[in-house]
Order: sequence, then C-alpha cells, then structure tokens
Amino acid sequence: MNTDKTYAEKIASEYAPKETRKVVALKKLDNRAKAPARFFAYTFGIIMTLLLGVGMCLSLHIIGNGGTMMMTLGVIAGVIGIVGVSVNYMIYKRILESSKKKYAADIITLAGQIAEE
Repeated sequence: MNTDKTYAEKIASEYAPKETRKVVALKKLDNRAKAPARFFAYTFGIIMTLLLGVGMCLSLHIIGNGGTMMMTLGVIAGVIGIVGVSVNYMIYKRILESSKKKYAADIITLAGQIAEE
C-alpha cells in the first residue's frame, strides 16, 4: 500500500473545488429543519437542570443562610426545574414538527429529484 499516494490524494482533495451535490443540499435542509428544535431543547434543558440544582442546594442548606425562606425558595426553584425538565421533550417535539412542516416541500422535492437519478 502506497501511503505517500494516499496522503497526496487526501491533501489534493482538500484544495480541489467542492462540488455541490443534491445529497449535500438535502442534508443541509434536514439540519436546517432540525436545528431550532435542538437549540431550544439543549438550552432550555440546561437552564432548567441548573435551576433544579440550585433549588436542591438551597433546600439542603448547601448554599444560602440556611433559613426557612431560603429552603422555601429552594423548593420552589426545584419544582420549577423539575417541571421544566419534564416538559422539555414535549416542547422539542412541537418545535420540530412545526419546523419540519416549514421545510417539508423543499425536502420532498429535492428527495424526489435524487430518487429519479
């Protein structure tokens, strides 16, 4: 096996002009349709998880002055975090569904063109 030739072909392919193919365009459309839902789900999930963690820390007197007010605030924050984490998937599915409807015609047309070739 000629490793020099393989290496040279790899380097040459990086500098060669890129050909836009329909499959690449279809993948980009698919990613564009799914990106808003993914972005929301990750962002909302991280925020709600952090809120849940802060609520737990306040409730267990790890942070705060350990008073009843801090514990109550911790329980409220924890419950909001639990509810947020619980509904995250449902909200994700709704956003994904609406985003797919937005790009459905373009994706179906492009997929049909690829299938005909």
